[in-house]
Formats: sequence, structure tokens, C-alpha cells
Amino acid sequence: MTSMLIVGVGGQGAILFSKILTEALVEKGYDVKMSEVHGMAQRGGSVSTQVRFGKKVLSPIIGLGEADILVSLEEMESARYCSYLKPGAIAIINRYRLLPGSLADGKESYPEGIVDFMSAHFETHLVEAAAAAQALGNSRCMNLVLLGAMSNLEAFKDLDWETVIRRSVPQRLLDLNLKAFEAGRALPW
Repeated sequence: MTSMLIVGVGGQGAILFSKILTEALVEKGYDVKMSEVHGMAQRGGSVSTQVRFGKKVLSPIIGLGEADILVSLEEMESARYCSYLKPGAIAIINRYRLLPGSLADGKESYPEGIVDFMSAHFETHLVEAAAAAQALGNSRCMNLVLLGAMSNLEAFKDLDWETVIRRSVPQRLLDLNLKAFEAGRALPW
């Protein structure tokens, strides 16, 4: 069984990312369980989903030190959830910082060293998903860029991503999201 966390900030598309992933895994024949926590997502708060897949999955809940893969849409969120990763786990981190309200007033600063910490403890891959999404003209598609980058991991290479994306996003945004996914697949680690 493989256990994954997908984390971000409200509005970044972590839930859509997780639903596309879950559906692609189900179509491949895996037993899949997903749990989502929205928190104060509508106000820019933390969002996390837990996805577990394998031959038989009894629970969607991942305990501390049990996750195999973390995908983070925002740098600080990777630090917030790193205690869920097992030693040697894979962390895929979008090189993107979204200032929470407590930092926006300038009285505090964004924590430095997050990527260095993650790299020292986990197999860490930084993805320029935000820059790739902006190059496509819409920063809101960085979740699909990150999904495309993650799809390069061996466990996800043979999933039918395009079919699931076509069913999961509105028609008016389909072309953008397919381009975003392919842009992510082309990004270097």
C-alpha cells in the first residue's frame, strides 16, 4: 500500500489534484481511499488530503511517520506536514510561497530553510509549477503542473491521466489544464 499527502492552501486546487489522482488510480484497478481536510481553506488556510492505494486499503487515514509521498502546492505546507512522512519518503514541493495573513503585515517573515530541511530528511524534488503555470497565462493551473510532475514517478507513469483530466475539469478550462499537465511532465526535477 502507498500512502500520500497532498497539501496546500485554500484555493490552490489540492482537492481537484487529489480527485484526479484518486480516479486515475481506481481506473487502474487499485483499491483507493481518500480523506480531505479543508480547515479554514476558504480564508487561505491549510488544506490536506490523504490518499492511500494498493490491493486492499482499509482506511484513508495516515498516521505520523507513515506517508510515502508528500506533494505540496506551497513551501510552508510541506514543513507543516513533514511529520507524517516516513524516513526516505518522497517530497514533491512547488517552489511557491503564499504569505499567510500573519506574515502579510510584515511583522514576521516567511520561514527560511524549509527546502534545505526537507532535502536533508527526505528525497525532495522542487518543482517550478508556479512559474510554469504563469508561462501558460494562468497561475491557477499550477496544481495540474504539479500533478504532471508527480506523474513521472514510477508508480504513476502508466495511469490514464488525460482521460481523467478530461472528465474532471470544465470544458472551458480543459485545454489549459491539459497543457499544464504536460508542462509539468516536461519539468526537470
